[in-house]
Amino acid sequence: QVQLVESGGGLVQPGGSLRLSCAASVSIFAFNHMGWYRQAPGKQRELVARIIRGGTINYADSVKGRFTISEDNAKNTVYLQMNSLKLEDTAVYYCYAQISGNIGWGQGTQVTVSS
Repeated sequence: QVQLVESGGGLVQPGGSLRLSCAASVSIFAFNHMGWYRQAPGKQRELVARIIRGGTINYADSVKGRFTISEDNAKNTVYLQMNSLKLEDTAVYYCYAQISGNIGWGQGTQVTVSS
């Protein structure tokens, strides 16, 4: 079973930046797509950004121009660089990866944007 381990969450002021990391236990080349979801209190889990094998990258409209997803194949790691953070970005961020029709999830990392 694939293991995904997130890191990099924390408390940041509005306008600040954070970088989340998601380290996979297998080569990320094996994944059909991989990326990040988030879930704020009382809200549904939503897709933030993903990389589809072949090069396509998708972002939620709410984060376009502020967040950047990238991968380091040598480290089997996907990153989410989050800039110009807003109060509404506060959520638990989950890394996910789809492989052979199955989806694996990380444990989640809390991002809190507060003044």
